[in-house]
Amino acid sequence: MRDEVRRELRLLGNGREGATMGYISFRNVTREYRSGNIRIKALDDVDLDIEKGAFTVVLGPSGSGKSTLLNLLGGMDRPTAGTIRVGGRAVSDLSERELTLYRRHDIGFVFQFYNLIPTLTAYENVDMASVLTESPLTADEALEAVGLSTRANNLPSQLSGGELQRVSIARALVKNPQLLLCDEPTAALDSVTSKRVLALLPSMASRFGSAVVLVTHNAAVAPAAHRLIRLKDGRIDSVLDNDAPVPMEEVAL
Repeated sequence: MRDEVRRELRLLGNGREGATMGYISFRNVTREYRSGNIRIKALDDVDLDIEKGAFTVVLGPSGSGKSTLLNLLGGMDRPTAGTIRVGGRAVSDLSERELTLYRRHDIGFVFQFYNLIPTLTAYENVDMASVLTESPLTADEALEAVGLSTRANNLPSQLSGGELQRVSIARALVKNPQLLLCDEPTAALDSVTSKRVLALLPSMASRFGSAVVLVTHNAAVAPAAHRLIRLKDGRIDSVLDNDAPVPMEEVAL
């Protein structure tokens, strides 16, 4: 990330920067697993903040805790210790039913694999997700946002890999989520197609006001992030803010 446009927020301790909390906040979050008598800390006493309307990249190698952090953000796992708040609500304290409603109404997921229903058109795959939430976009709006209005009536078998991933982004977006979580969404795509898909993510944050979080091992995307969170061995290695993100089209993947 270019020196003239970045501010280093947190390099001391494990990411603590005082009492101010973002829309999403982790405070003293630890996730520990047991393998026999061995305790493994996938996340170790993590503090971090993520803002709405911003594109945040969580970067780290395999085993750094990225997937664990994503699962905690998405309400698919619970911390062993610490507090996770989203919009002031302690997600870490929700019941199983409340977590289900949180995932349904507040979270949009985009994964590496598209998981589209092969017998449904692009429009139908997207529209099906709209019934899960209280204030969705229309399927037409979501497909227009990812540039696929003209492919709405095509089946998945008639779409390219990049188009399939854009449909999956539209499916997540149609829920009008507060938080859009993207887990290595371009790992199966070539570099040119990857850039086209990734370019959608910052625009989703600015256009719809969502907190967009991309989890990746690819450091090349870092200059495009409003906030870059680096993980190492389950701890925050650094957090950098970028006041002038580079357009994804200019990033060399």
